[in-house]
Amino acid sequence: MHRILITGGSGYVGAMLVREFSARKDVEGILAIDKEPASELYAGEEKVSFVQANLCEADKWVGRAREFAPDIVIHTAWQIREMYGKKDIQWKWNVDGSDAVFDFALSAPSVQKLVHFSTVASYGAFPDNEVDHLFKESEGFRKTDYLYAEEKRIVEERLEAKYAEAKKRGGVPQVFVVRPAAITGPRGRYMRIRFGLQAALSGQLKENFIHRLVSAMVSFVPVTKKWLRQFIHEDDVVDIVALLSFKDLKGEYEAFNICPPGPSVRGRDMAEAVGKKAVPIHPYLIRIVFFFMWHASRGKVPTSKGGWKSYSYPIAVDGSKITEMYGYRYKFQPKEAFVKKEGRYMEFVR
Repeated sequence: MHRILITGGSGYVGAMLVREFSARKDVEGILAIDKEPASELYAGEEKVSFVQANLCEADKWVGRAREFAPDIVIHTAWQIREMYGKKDIQWKWNVDGSDAVFDFALSAPSVQKLVHFSTVASYGAFPDNEVDHLFKESEGFRKTDYLYAEEKRIVEERLEAKYAEAKKRGGVPQVFVVRPAAITGPRGRYMRIRFGLQAALSGQLKENFIHRLVSAMVSFVPVTKKWLRQFIHEDDVVDIVALLSFKDLKGEYEAFNICPPGPSVRGRDMAEAVGKKAVPIHPYLIRIVFFFMWHASRGKVPTSKGGWKSYSYPIAVDGSKITEMYGYRYKFQPKEAFVKKEGRYMEFVR
């Protein structure tokens, strides 16, 4: 029987993992941690205990975690959207918080596996990236000026260093790093509408003036020459984490791009999917608009420094390693994940 600690238990991915894994017969209990209140997605689930705490404040959760004695730790917690004028706080939450999780997982005798969520964004969106080049895990990350990608890059480096140091002392857990493409699906599109690419383009942002302004600005879909997105369905993400968590697998420290095979979603595909006209534009126009909206909205529109490059230059990855090593078969191709109304959470969509 497994006992699982899941950080970011109130977030998009974390809450799904808590809900799905608590239904498993081989799971005895789950300890979910988040700085936000517990998600309604698993309200009333007897197997789930919840601690509301920021991970960087280790004294508020480590003692409880040691008492809980998990054999699996899954780290999904992250402040993804850059906080305007608060980089120091964000660093503390993300980098110092991750350090605390890794220190716990690599030192607690009960922990047998650690799964850490990274991102493909850290390969870096640069002008010389090509649409048909698929980044493999062996190519490594590159330094960028996009804070989300840069913090994820640094945290991965720290995890690898901490693992190497802990291994010298003896017994370490098996570590799996997953680097997902853009995650989407019924829960992401319909149940948990937030300020993101898909919500903006499809006109789902209606809560306030800024949302309505952005929706008006994207009455058409601006398309740069090499812009693309790869999508992975939320069901595939949950199933991959289940594979890594519960199956007896070879490997000590492995990193995986998780992205299905098949054509990437290009700008015109996105326009077609949301029923809008695609209009070609130059990347520098994207840069100007991002800069203006970031400062004019004081960060309420998530167009922080360096973010414009991800909407201008391609980052396409090869996600076949997990299939080759462990036989995982993706259920949805990138475009299917983007447009199909299928998956576990369609039962909640009205």
